[in-house]
Amino acid sequence: MRINKLELTNFRSYPSLNLELSPGVITFIGDNGSGKTNIAESLIYLSFLASHRVANNTPLITLGSQQAIIRAEIERDERVLQVDLEINANKANRARLNSNPTRSQREILGACQIVYFSPEDLDLVRGEPGGRRDFLDRLLITRTPRLSGVITDYERVVKQRNALLKTRASTSALIPWNEQLIKFGAQLTADRIALVEALNPWVHQNYANLNEVKPASISYKSSTEGVSNNVDHNIELFTKRLEEIAYQEIERGVSLIGPHRDDLHLQIGDFPAKGYASHGESWSMAISLRIGSFNLLKHEGSEPILILDDVFAELDTSRRRQLISATQIAEQTIITAAVESDLPPELLTQKFYVTPGVVKKGKD
Repeated sequence: MRINKLELTNFRSYPSLNLELSPGVITFIGDNGSGKTNIAESLIYLSFLASHRVANNTPLITLGSQQAIIRAEIERDERVLQVDLEINANKANRARLNSNPTRSQREILGACQIVYFSPEDLDLVRGEPGGRRDFLDRLLITRTPRLSGVITDYERVVKQRNALLKTRASTSALIPWNEQLIKFGAQLTADRIALVEALNPWVHQNYANLNEVKPASISYKSSTEGVSNNVDHNIELFTKRLEEIAYQEIERGVSLIGPHRDDLHLQIGDFPAKGYASHGESWSMAISLRIGSFNLLKHEGSEPILILDDVFAELDTSRRRQLISATQIAEQTIITAAVESDLPPELLTQKFYVTPGVVKKGKD
Protein backbone atom coordinates (compact mmCIF):
# COMPACT_ATOMS: atom_id res chain seq x y z
CA MET A 1 0.00 0.00 0.00
CA ARG A 2 1.20 3.51 -0.79
CA ILE A 3 0.00 7.09 -1.06
CA ASN A 4 0.56 8.46 -4.57
CA LYS A 5 -0.95 11.90 -4.01
CA LEU A 6 -2.00 13.87 -0.94
CA GLU A 7 -3.99 17.10 -1.07
CA LEU A 8 -4.87 19.15 2.02
CA THR A 9 -7.26 22.09 2.14
CA ASN A 10 -7.55 24.18 5.32
CA PHE A 11 -5.98 21.37 7.34
CA ARG A 12 -3.98 22.73 10.27
CA SER A 13 -1.30 25.07 8.87
CA TYR A 14 -2.04 24.26 5.22
CA PRO A 15 -4.63 26.39 3.40
CA SER A 16 -3.60 24.35 0.34
CA LEU A 17 -1.03 21.60 -0.13
CA ASN A 18 -0.48 19.19 -3.02
CA LEU A 19 2.10 16.43 -2.76
CA GLU A 20 3.14 13.63 -5.08
CA LEU A 21 4.74 10.81 -3.13
CA SER A 22 6.85 7.86 -4.23
CA PRO A 23 7.26 4.34 -2.82
CA GLY A 24 10.03 3.72 -0.29
CA VAL A 25 11.10 6.09 2.47
CA ILE A 26 9.98 9.74 2.44
CA THR A 27 11.19 12.23 5.04
CA PHE A 28 9.73 15.64 5.92
CA ILE A 29 12.37 17.80 7.58
CA GLY A 30 11.55 21.03 9.36
CA ASP A 31 11.80 22.93 12.63
CA ASN A 32 9.34 22.22 15.41
CA GLY A 33 6.12 24.05 14.58
CA SER A 34 6.84 24.14 10.84
CA GLY A 35 3.97 21.78 9.99
CA LYS A 36 5.75 18.51 9.19
CA THR A 37 3.77 16.50 11.75
CA ASN A 38 0.53 17.97 10.34
CA ILE A 39 1.20 15.99 7.16
CA ALA A 40 1.60 12.75 9.10
CA GLU A 41 -1.46 13.60 11.18
CA SER A 42 -3.63 14.00 8.08
CA LEU A 43 -2.84 10.44 6.99
CA ILE A 44 -3.36 9.09 10.51
CA TYR A 45 -6.75 10.83 10.61
CA LEU A 46 -7.65 9.33 7.23
CA SER A 47 -6.80 5.89 8.58
CA PHE A 48 -8.55 6.03 11.97
CA LEU A 49 -11.01 8.96 11.63
CA ALA A 50 -9.28 10.37 14.68
CA SER A 51 -6.11 12.30 15.43
CA HIS A 52 -3.21 10.99 17.53
CA ARG A 53 -2.75 14.51 18.95
CA VAL A 54 -6.16 16.06 19.74
CA ALA A 55 -9.56 14.76 20.83
CA ASN A 56 -11.84 16.86 18.60
CA ASN A 57 -11.89 18.29 15.09
CA THR A 58 -11.65 22.02 15.80
CA PRO A 59 -7.82 22.25 16.04
CA LEU A 60 -7.51 20.39 12.72
CA ILE A 61 -9.30 23.11 10.76
CA THR A 62 -7.45 26.26 9.70
CA LEU A 63 -8.54 29.21 11.84
CA GLY A 64 -11.44 31.04 10.22
CA SER A 65 -12.62 28.02 8.20
CA GLN A 66 -15.51 25.67 8.91
CA GLN A 67 -14.08 22.57 7.28
CA ALA A 68 -10.86 20.88 6.24
CA ILE A 69 -10.44 18.42 3.39
CA ILE A 70 -8.03 15.50 3.10
CA ARG A 71 -7.81 13.91 -0.34
CA ALA A 72 -5.53 10.94 -1.03
CA GLU A 73 -4.85 8.71 -3.99
CA ILE A 74 -4.06 5.29 -2.56
CA GLU A 75 -2.54 2.43 -4.54
CA ARG A 76 -3.02 -1.10 -3.27
CA ASP A 77 -2.68 -4.43 -5.07
CA GLU A 78 -2.29 -2.56 -8.38
CA ARG A 79 -5.63 -0.81 -7.81
CA VAL A 80 -5.97 2.94 -7.30
CA LEU A 81 -8.56 4.42 -4.93
CA GLN A 82 -9.29 8.09 -4.30
CA VAL A 83 -10.51 8.91 -0.79
CA ASP A 84 -11.91 12.32 0.14
CA LEU A 85 -12.69 13.23 3.74
CA GLU A 86 -14.39 16.47 4.72
CA ILE A 87 -13.74 17.31 8.38
CA ASN A 88 -16.35 19.63 9.84
CA ALA A 89 -16.26 21.68 13.01
CA ASN A 90 -19.98 21.70 13.76
CA LYS A 91 -21.50 18.75 11.89
CA ALA A 92 -20.72 15.19 10.91
CA ASN A 93 -17.79 14.51 8.64
CA ARG A 94 -18.49 13.45 5.07
CA ALA A 95 -16.51 11.08 2.86
CA ARG A 96 -16.25 10.02 -0.77
CA LEU A 97 -14.75 6.98 -2.44
CA ASN A 98 -13.76 7.52 -6.08
CA SER A 99 -15.96 10.66 -6.05
CA ASN A 100 -19.01 8.71 -4.82
CA PRO A 101 -20.52 9.89 -1.49
CA THR A 102 -20.58 7.31 1.30
CA ARG A 103 -23.47 6.84 3.71
CA SER A 104 -21.05 7.09 6.64
CA GLN A 105 -17.46 8.23 6.99
CA ARG A 106 -16.76 4.78 8.48
CA GLU A 107 -17.01 3.30 5.00
CA ILE A 108 -13.51 4.60 4.21
CA LEU A 109 -11.93 2.70 7.10
CA GLY A 110 -9.48 0.16 5.74
CA ALA A 111 -8.80 2.15 2.58
CA CYS A 112 -5.65 3.61 4.15
CA GLN A 113 -3.91 1.30 6.63
CA ILE A 114 -1.26 2.88 8.81
CA VAL A 115 0.98 1.96 11.71
CA TYR A 116 2.56 5.00 13.36
CA PHE A 117 5.15 5.56 16.05
CA SER A 118 5.64 8.87 17.86
CA PRO A 119 7.28 10.17 21.09
CA GLU A 120 3.82 10.16 22.71
CA ASP A 121 3.95 6.35 22.56
CA LEU A 122 5.93 6.32 25.80
CA ASP A 123 2.50 6.90 27.35
CA LEU A 124 1.53 3.40 26.17
CA VAL A 125 3.96 2.13 28.79
CA ARG A 126 3.77 4.82 31.47
CA GLY A 127 0.30 6.25 31.02
CA GLU A 128 -3.26 5.36 31.96
CA PRO A 129 -5.23 2.32 30.67
CA GLY A 130 -7.29 4.47 28.28
CA GLY A 131 -4.27 4.99 26.03
CA ARG A 132 -3.58 1.27 25.84
CA ARG A 133 -7.26 0.49 25.14
CA ASP A 134 -7.14 3.04 22.33
CA PHE A 135 -4.00 1.39 20.95
CA LEU A 136 -5.78 -1.98 20.83
CA ASP A 137 -8.95 -0.57 19.30
CA ARG A 138 -7.11 1.31 16.55
CA LEU A 139 -5.19 -1.83 15.67
CA LEU A 140 -8.46 -3.77 15.68
CA ILE A 141 -9.98 -1.28 13.23
CA THR A 142 -6.91 -1.46 10.98
CA ARG A 143 -7.08 -5.25 11.06
CA THR A 144 -10.89 -5.55 10.77
CA PRO A 145 -12.57 -2.24 9.81
CA ARG A 146 -16.12 -3.46 10.59
CA LEU A 147 -15.22 -3.54 14.29
CA SER A 148 -15.33 0.25 14.28
CA GLY A 149 -19.12 -0.09 14.42
CA VAL A 150 -18.93 -2.44 17.42
CA ILE A 151 -16.62 -0.03 19.26
CA THR A 152 -18.83 2.97 18.50
CA ASP A 153 -21.99 1.12 19.53
CA TYR A 154 -20.39 -0.06 22.76
CA GLU A 155 -19.25 3.45 23.70
CA ARG A 156 -22.75 4.79 23.00
CA VAL A 157 -24.33 2.11 25.22
CA VAL A 158 -21.95 2.77 28.13
CA LYS A 159 -22.64 6.51 27.96
CA GLN A 160 -26.42 6.04 27.94
CA ARG A 161 -26.34 3.34 30.61
CA ASN A 162 -24.20 5.49 32.92
CA ALA A 163 -26.66 8.36 32.50
CA LEU A 164 -29.50 6.06 33.58
CA LEU A 165 -27.54 4.67 36.53
CA LYS A 166 -26.86 8.19 37.78
CA THR A 167 -30.60 8.83 37.91
CA ARG A 168 -31.18 5.52 39.77
CA ALA A 169 -33.36 4.31 36.90
CA SER A 170 -35.59 1.29 37.38
CA THR A 171 -34.46 -2.22 36.56
CA SER A 172 -36.88 -2.37 33.65
CA ALA A 173 -35.40 0.80 32.15
CA LEU A 174 -31.90 -0.70 32.33
CA ILE A 175 -32.78 -4.07 30.75
CA PRO A 176 -32.38 -3.07 27.05
CA TRP A 177 -29.10 -1.28 27.82
CA ASN A 178 -27.85 -4.26 29.81
CA GLU A 179 -28.55 -6.49 26.83
CA GLN A 180 -26.60 -4.22 24.50
CA LEU A 181 -23.72 -3.83 26.96
CA ILE A 182 -23.48 -7.62 27.12
CA LYS A 183 -23.76 -8.09 23.33
CA PHE A 184 -21.24 -5.46 22.23
CA GLY A 185 -19.00 -5.85 25.28
CA ALA A 186 -18.67 -9.61 24.80
CA GLN A 187 -17.76 -9.13 21.12
CA LEU A 188 -15.22 -6.36 21.74
CA THR A 189 -13.61 -8.26 24.61
CA ALA A 190 -13.28 -11.42 22.52
CA ASP A 191 -11.72 -9.52 19.61
CA ARG A 192 -9.29 -7.65 21.86
CA ILE A 193 -8.15 -10.89 23.50
CA ALA A 194 -7.68 -12.59 20.11
CA LEU A 195 -5.66 -9.59 18.96
CA VAL A 196 -3.42 -9.61 22.04
CA GLU A 197 -2.81 -13.34 21.62
CA ALA A 198 -1.79 -12.79 17.98
CA LEU A 199 0.35 -9.71 18.77
CA ASN A 200 2.22 -11.10 21.78
CA PRO A 201 4.81 -13.20 19.87
CA TRP A 202 5.69 -10.22 17.67
CA VAL A 203 6.14 -7.95 20.70
CA HIS A 204 8.31 -10.59 22.38
CA GLN A 205 10.50 -10.99 19.28
CA ASN A 206 10.91 -7.26 18.62
CA TYR A 207 11.86 -6.63 22.23
CA ALA A 208 14.47 -9.42 22.09
CA ASN A 209 15.84 -7.93 18.85
CA LEU A 210 16.67 -4.75 20.77
CA ASN A 211 19.24 -6.72 22.80
CA GLU A 212 17.20 -6.36 25.96
CA VAL A 213 18.12 -8.98 28.57
CA LYS A 214 14.68 -9.53 30.11
CA PRO A 215 11.83 -11.04 28.05
CA ALA A 216 8.75 -8.96 27.26
CA SER A 217 5.15 -10.08 26.91
CA ILE A 218 1.65 -8.65 26.78
CA SER A 219 -1.67 -9.97 28.06
CA TYR A 220 -5.25 -8.79 28.41
CA LYS A 221 -6.36 -7.60 31.84
CA SER A 222 -10.13 -7.64 32.14
CA SER A 223 -12.53 -6.22 34.70
CA THR A 224 -14.40 -9.53 34.44
CA GLU A 225 -12.54 -12.65 35.51
CA GLY A 226 -12.53 -15.57 33.09
CA VAL A 227 -13.28 -13.80 29.79
CA SER A 228 -11.84 -15.30 26.60
CA ASN A 229 -11.78 -14.93 22.82
CA ASN A 230 -15.12 -16.79 22.70
CA VAL A 231 -18.08 -14.40 22.38
CA ASP A 232 -20.74 -16.81 23.71
CA HIS A 233 -18.62 -17.59 26.76
CA ASN A 234 -18.23 -13.86 27.45
CA ILE A 235 -21.97 -13.28 27.11
CA GLU A 236 -22.61 -15.85 29.85
CA LEU A 237 -20.01 -14.27 32.14
CA PHE A 238 -21.22 -10.70 31.60
CA THR A 239 -24.86 -11.71 32.14
CA LYS A 240 -24.07 -13.38 35.44
CA ARG A 241 -21.72 -10.64 36.62
CA LEU A 242 -24.18 -7.82 35.84
CA GLU A 243 -26.78 -9.52 38.04
CA GLU A 244 -24.25 -9.79 40.88
CA ILE A 245 -23.22 -6.14 40.84
CA ALA A 246 -26.55 -4.50 39.98
CA TYR A 247 -26.88 -2.86 43.41
CA GLN A 248 -23.26 -1.59 43.38
CA GLU A 249 -23.71 -0.01 39.97
CA ILE A 250 -26.83 1.88 41.02
CA GLU A 251 -25.12 3.05 44.22
CA ARG A 252 -22.07 4.29 42.33
CA GLY A 253 -23.92 5.49 39.23
CA VAL A 254 -21.49 3.93 36.77
CA SER A 255 -21.01 0.75 34.68
CA LEU A 256 -18.52 -1.35 36.62
CA ILE A 257 -17.67 -4.09 34.11
CA GLY A 258 -16.97 -4.24 30.42
CA PRO A 259 -14.10 -3.51 28.02
CA HIS A 260 -14.19 0.22 28.89
CA ARG A 261 -12.61 -0.76 32.24
CA ASP A 262 -10.01 -3.19 30.87
CA ASP A 263 -6.29 -2.77 30.25
CA LEU A 264 -3.42 -4.12 28.17
CA HIS A 265 -0.88 -5.53 30.63
CA LEU A 266 2.77 -5.07 29.64
CA GLN A 267 5.31 -7.32 31.32
CA ILE A 268 9.12 -7.08 31.34
CA GLY A 269 10.81 -9.95 33.11
CA ASP A 270 9.05 -10.57 36.42
CA PHE A 271 7.55 -7.10 36.75
CA PRO A 272 4.90 -4.96 35.04
CA ALA A 273 6.42 -2.39 32.70
CA LYS A 274 4.41 0.44 34.21
CA GLY A 275 6.21 1.66 37.30
CA TYR A 276 9.21 -0.64 36.90
CA ALA A 277 10.61 -0.18 33.37
CA SER A 278 13.60 2.09 32.92
CA HIS A 279 13.51 4.90 30.36
CA GLY A 280 15.30 2.70 27.82
CA GLU A 281 13.09 -0.31 28.51
CA SER A 282 10.00 1.88 28.10
CA TRP A 283 11.22 2.98 24.66
CA SER A 284 11.94 -0.63 23.74
CA MET A 285 8.45 -1.73 24.78
CA ALA A 286 6.81 1.13 22.86
CA ILE A 287 8.81 0.27 19.73
CA SER A 288 7.95 -3.41 20.15
CA LEU A 289 4.24 -2.64 20.36
CA ARG A 290 4.24 -0.50 17.21
CA ILE A 291 6.64 -2.50 15.05
CA GLY A 292 5.03 -5.70 16.34
CA SER A 293 1.70 -4.33 15.09
CA PHE A 294 3.29 -3.69 11.69
CA ASN A 295 4.74 -7.21 11.60
CA LEU A 296 1.40 -8.77 12.54
CA LEU A 297 -0.54 -6.91 9.84
CA LYS A 298 2.08 -7.74 7.23
CA HIS A 299 2.11 -11.41 8.29
CA GLU A 300 -1.67 -11.50 7.82
CA GLY A 301 -1.40 -10.14 4.28
CA SER A 302 -1.75 -6.37 4.74
CA GLU A 303 0.78 -3.82 3.50
CA PRO A 304 0.37 -0.92 5.95
CA ILE A 305 2.12 2.40 5.51
CA LEU A 306 4.63 3.07 8.29
CA ILE A 307 4.78 6.55 9.85
CA LEU A 308 7.68 7.47 12.16
CA ASP A 309 6.88 10.87 13.62
CA ASP A 310 9.86 12.72 15.10
CA VAL A 311 11.32 9.69 16.90
CA PHE A 312 14.88 9.24 15.63
CA ALA A 313 16.24 12.09 17.78
CA GLU A 314 14.99 10.26 20.89
CA LEU A 315 16.60 6.89 20.19
CA ASP A 316 20.02 5.27 20.50
CA THR A 317 21.71 3.29 17.74
CA SER A 318 20.15 -0.13 18.42
CA ARG A 319 16.62 1.26 18.61
CA ARG A 320 17.15 3.32 15.45
CA ARG A 321 18.35 0.16 13.71
CA GLN A 322 15.12 -1.64 14.68
CA LEU A 323 13.05 1.08 13.03
CA ILE A 324 15.25 1.08 9.92
CA SER A 325 14.72 -2.69 9.55
CA ALA A 326 10.95 -2.08 9.51
CA THR A 327 11.28 0.56 6.78
CA GLN A 328 13.03 -2.01 4.60
CA ILE A 329 9.96 -4.25 4.48
CA ALA A 330 7.35 -1.47 4.22
CA GLU A 331 6.21 -0.46 0.76
CA GLN A 332 6.09 3.16 1.94
CA THR A 333 7.42 4.85 5.06
CA ILE A 334 6.85 8.47 6.04
CA ILE A 335 9.28 10.02 8.52
CA THR A 336 9.33 13.45 10.14
CA ALA A 337 12.48 14.96 11.64
CA ALA A 338 13.45 18.35 13.03
CA VAL A 339 16.97 18.30 11.60
CA GLU A 340 18.61 16.21 8.91
CA SER A 341 21.34 15.01 11.27
CA ASP A 342 18.68 13.16 13.30
CA LEU A 343 18.31 10.70 10.42
CA PRO A 344 20.55 7.63 10.38
CA PRO A 345 23.11 8.08 7.58
CA GLU A 346 22.36 4.62 6.14
CA LEU A 347 18.70 5.53 5.59
CA LEU A 348 17.92 5.98 1.89
CA THR A 349 15.11 8.49 1.64
CA GLN A 350 13.41 11.04 -0.57
CA LYS A 351 13.46 14.37 1.31
CA PHE A 352 11.00 17.23 1.59
CA TYR A 353 11.89 20.43 3.46
CA VAL A 354 9.11 22.08 5.44
CA THR A 355 8.71 25.69 6.50
CA PRO A 356 5.40 27.12 7.79
CA GLY A 357 2.79 26.47 5.10
CA VAL A 358 5.36 25.45 2.45
CA VAL A 359 6.77 22.02 1.48
CA LYS A 360 9.62 21.81 -1.03
CA LYS A 361 11.03 18.64 -2.51
CA GLY A 362 14.78 18.15 -2.05
CA LYS A 363 17.14 17.40 -4.90
CA ASP A 364 17.48 13.72 -5.78
